[in-house]
Amino acid sequence: MPYNSIEELPESVRKYLPLHAQEIYRSAFNSAWVSYANRGLMGQEKIAHRVAWAAVKRSYRKTSEGWIER
Repeated sequence: MPYNSIEELPESVRKYLPLHAQEIYRSAFNSAWVSYANRGLMGQEKIAHRVAWAAVKRSYRKTSEGWIER
């Protein structure tokens, strides 16, 4: 289930992350989805979400005000 647009991202991503971070998340998720296709659907999705969050955290950090670019 790769995401074709940021509008398809989970609400938790769309609601809290800045637009650029959402783009990072979508790109990383889609790449991981392809890379981990051999893990089975549930494992593939779980890993893809973890990879996507890790990619966001490399460029953004969470503060009391929300997510800000590093």
